[in-house]
Amino acid sequence: MIKVTHPHRAATRLAAACLALAAWLPLQAGAGILDDDEARKAILDLRAKVDTITRDLTARIDAKADKTSALEMVNQNEQTMAEIAKLRGQIEVLSNEIVTAQRRQKDFYTDLDARLRKLEPRQVNIDGQEAAVAPDEQTSYEAAMATVKGGDYKAGAAQLSEFVRRYPQSGYAPNAQHWLGNVYYTMRDCKKAIAAQQVVVTNYPDSAKAPDAMLNIGTCQSELKDKKAAAKVLKELVAKYPDSAAATAARNLLPTLK
Repeated sequence: MIKVTHPHRAATRLAAACLALAAWLPLQAGAGILDDDEARKAILDLRAKVDTITRDLTARIDAKADKTSALEMVNQNEQTMAEIAKLRGQIEVLSNEIVTAQRRQKDFYTDLDARLRKLEPRQVNIDGQEAAVAPDEQTSYEAAMATVKGGDYKAGAAQLSEFVRRYPQSGYAPNAQHWLGNVYYTMRDCKKAIAAQQVVVTNYPDSAKAPDAMLNIGTCQSELKDKKAAAKVLKELVAKYPDSAAATAARNLLPTLK
């Protein structure tokens, strides 16, 4: 296994080796030609060369150490930049996720708002009067009326009854109740027709259908041969709603009940 030595330690060891060489040389020279000036000069020259070599090697080692430190700093800087790039990537991913989540949340609330708006009551004109009607009310009423107009009176009567039960305060309730009476009359069930129209007169006296309901009651009572009751309700109709079309019809019908 190769053992790696720190540059500064290597420099120290090299310097020590050079010093040992410098100390060894005079001893060797002293063994034979210690008195020779040329030998002494040669020793001095060798010492100078050793010193020069030592300085040069030390400088090289120091330069290498500096380069190593610089390389270490470069490596650390590269690692730092890599970490920063990684963090930037994570930030970008998180930013995209946040934008996506915000867009989804916005779409969700937009869709929710649209759904809620569909469920909110809206103003409709019913027999000349403005009324707030929820979409489900209107859908249910229109479905019942479509059944009646389609000729399925039994099913239509059931749907109208259910509508009035579920939406007694609906703007369509007077109409639904009135049409329920008309359906029973069409089915030749005058008793149920009278009962249904009486609900209109009692519960919705301000409705435009109230005069028509009273006229239908009088007509049904007349068909049931109860002329006295028919005349009474028709007179009440004329007195309570004198300007209505139903009152005009009642005036024309009253003479036939004597």
